[in-house]
Amino acid sequence: MARHVAGRGWYGKLVGAALGVTVLATGASVWAAQAGAAGTPKASASATPQKVEAVDKSIAHASDAGPRGVNITIDDGPDPVYTPQVLALLKEHGVKATFCMVGTQAKAHPDLVKKVVADGHRLCDHSVSHDTTMDRQSKAYQKQQILDAERMITEASGGVRPMYYRAPGGAFTPYSRGVAASRGMRPLGWNVDTKDFEQPGADAIVATVKEQVSNGPTILFHDAGGDRAQTVEALRQCLPWLKEQGYAFGFPER
Repeated sequence: MARHVAGRGWYGKLVGAALGVTVLATGASVWAAQAGAAGTPKASASATPQKVEAVDKSIAHASDAGPRGVNITIDDGPDPVYTPQVLALLKEHGVKATFCMVGTQAKAHPDLVKKVVADGHRLCDHSVSHDTTMDRQSKAYQKQQILDAERMITEASGGVRPMYYRAPGGAFTPYSRGVAASRGMRPLGWNVDTKDFEQPGADAIVATVKEQVSNGPTILFHDAGGDRAQTVEALRQCLPWLKEQGYAFGFPER
């Protein structure tokens, strides 16, 4: 998977505060079920930490919606301008998606994290600071980025934990995949890179989806990290088109 950004992540101005966060203890988070027929998350009512079950550490691509399933994944948010627009479009078309959130963004916008959960979407850990060089950093750094982001997202959501981990720019390592999987977060890849972060124009984003959806079910979009008006317009066109082609919307396999 190609890297999206060279060097340190585009959340650099927020990293200073984020890196001071204490690494999350392995058993500290409360597990909250997000699965179910309707895919609707709910926070645990118990104040007692529940056991987190490890999942497969291989990188997931497949959809739980079957051979004609597609997974809409939205990275880098939440963002106060574009995330609400994306959520409105998803609701309009009856589509559930997976939101891969940056820890600092989740901490800054807990209301949006809760809205994502309330609308029945799933959460994904996208690290604390979106550092695309994570695979070249120490194991301690990788662990801190994953587990601190897990805590930030869980707290912002009101107790609902992320179900996946997507490395910034695809910078996975065997170690980081193992850390995430041990916390119940399946490593998440993609099959269709819309390259919307490059702002190529809505028509180009739509064309990429149409040309590459046969490559596999998991489609990568972004709702933060810059002007995402093109992404919103592309989703406005892609969601009904995918339905017309007979695709069903699902979540990545766990």
